[in-house]
Amino acid sequence: MFERGTTVYEILRHVRPLVLNSARVVEASLRANGVSVGMRAVLEVLAEHGPMTVPDIADRLDLARQGIQRHVNDLAALGWVESRVNPAHRRSVLIAVTPAGSELFTRIRSDELSRLDRMATECTADELAAALRVLAALSRDVRAEVRP
Repeated sequence: MFERGTTVYEILRHVRPLVLNSARVVEASLRANGVSVGMRAVLEVLAEHGPMTVPDIADRLDLARQGIQRHVNDLAALGWVESRVNPAHRRSVLIAVTPAGSELFTRIRSDELSRLDRMATECTADELAAALRVLAALSRDVRAEVRP
């Protein structure tokens, strides 16, 4: 009766543990650098999108602003991000990756991509691309349910 819904449900059943276990693997790999999964996520957003306000980072990651602020504070204390004047808003500073933070994130990303390149080797490039499209569509639609 709900064939499509059942298939989507099965996809999500695989995604939940995948996300949890992926976070565990990433967390273990970051430990030596003194970086948490949350700090890594903030570095990634800033590396990919340039300087942003804390609320904008939080929105992009679908996380609470307060949690993002803690990660930003931790990253700033380590010299990996810095505050900059925001020409669009006097009281809301922009957070930017420092050269040291950029170097760190480049190294982290390279290590991750090297490990990921060895996973799901039985899948073709087309299959991986299809999986990416499906997961992106599900992410969009689930997010729309959360934020009507």
